[in-house]
Amino acid sequence: MRRIPWLGMITFAVILFVISPLLVVIPVSLTSNNVLSFPPQGFSFKWYEKIADRPEFIDSFIFSIELAVITAVFATLIGTIAALALHKYDFRGRRLINALLLSPLTIPSLIIGIAALLFFTRISLAGTFWGLLATHLLISVPFVVRLTLTGLSSYDYTLERAAYILGAKPGHVFRDITLPLLKPALISGFIFSFLTSFDNVTVSLFMVSPSMTTLPLAIFSYMQETLDPLVASISSVVILLSLVFILILEFVFGLDRLFGSNSQSH
Repeated sequence: MRRIPWLGMITFAVILFVISPLLVVIPVSLTSNNVLSFPPQGFSFKWYEKIADRPEFIDSFIFSIELAVITAVFATLIGTIAALALHKYDFRGRRLINALLLSPLTIPSLIIGIAALLFFTRISLAGTFWGLLATHLLISVPFVVRLTLTGLSSYDYTLERAAYILGAKPGHVFRDITLPLLKPALISGFIFSFLTSFDNVTVSLFMVSPSMTTLPLAIFSYMQETLDPLVASISSVVILLSLVFILILEFVFGLDRLFGSNSQSH
């Protein structure tokens, strides 16, 4: 009697549930109709062409890209240094610091947004670029720490020791040995930080100002005024951008290896 692969069926059902919004949004963005409808009626790229007629979307897209790049650079730098310190050195409070660094991954974004608003209002940074950047760093750094710690779990420190024995300086060891070996984790952390910042709505909602709006919030505000396929076309651009980065990680490095599925702790 043939066994039914229940685990595979459940996995397929979960994947289908997760990607089902994508299966609706992208086809709707290609409709020739003037209202949101599924299944779409007709086929047209006119709603993608109309994005250029909405300067608020163009401006918010550019701002979101700039913010996401800056966030990713600083998050990668901070997260990498923190992960190296946590993995290489044994000091008092190490586990507590590790838990605090990863805690934003478990705390609801709404709570983080409210807490950030209260804190940055007290120091007059709410509604400023620096306040928004600091909040995005708060939710992005944990991804870099997690990915870098995963990369370090299979890191061979004998290479560093051999370099020191041969007379290499710490700076040269870090540049020529540590960074190349951690490159997959660093690139992955950068990309995940970028996507976390670029796609965020909940936390950004509490920190932006009328003169400083991200693309997801611009979409959210537009949906409160009207609901047409233009929303779907802009959302499809965001989805496809995120998908491109995820596919790059999968084909170049492999997501299972980056998240430690195949890594072995030393």
